[in-house]
Amino acid sequence: MQLQPKPEDYPRIRRSLRVYKVTSVITGIMLLLLCAVMVMKYAFKVELFLFTPNGFAEFLPTIPKGQEAEFVREGFDLFKAILIAHGWFYVVYLIANFMLWSPMRWNFGKFLLLALGGVIPFLSFILEGRIAREVTQFLDAKEAALADSAAPADPDRQEGKA
Repeated sequence: MQLQPKPEDYPRIRRSLRVYKVTSVITGIMLLLLCAVMVMKYAFKVELFLFTPNGFAEFLPTIPKGQEAEFVREGFDLFKAILIAHGWFYVVYLIANFMLWSPMRWNFGKFLLLALGGVIPFLSFILEGRIAREVTQFLDAKEAALADSAAPADPDRQEGKA
């Protein structure tokens, strides 16, 4: 039998769900940017630099392996910035996953599935919709059941009046 979330955790789960939804979308966008960067670098052999002496943005050919010391690039390496930003934001995404996974008391496989959302393109968008719907429906049903059980009985019905 799977453990169920505790009723006192429902507000925390709703807050965690909001954080998860935001981080999921941002991580998905960052991952798509990272994929575009990798395609440009390895398929088209170019890198994008900003604020170069030749203009605001410039595509430059990639430097062959082993020759990095011979070339000095001026400007801001946008590709490297996207790579670093995605890596750090993926850590934030994993924390958001844990914040939702733990009080929901899901199995570890579910956590691994959520974690894969940050490394498989488009999966974070798919999971964000599914998980948000699943958690919201679960909490709505449980909170409605709690409200029904906590509501005082109608005094007219107890006396047999209708």
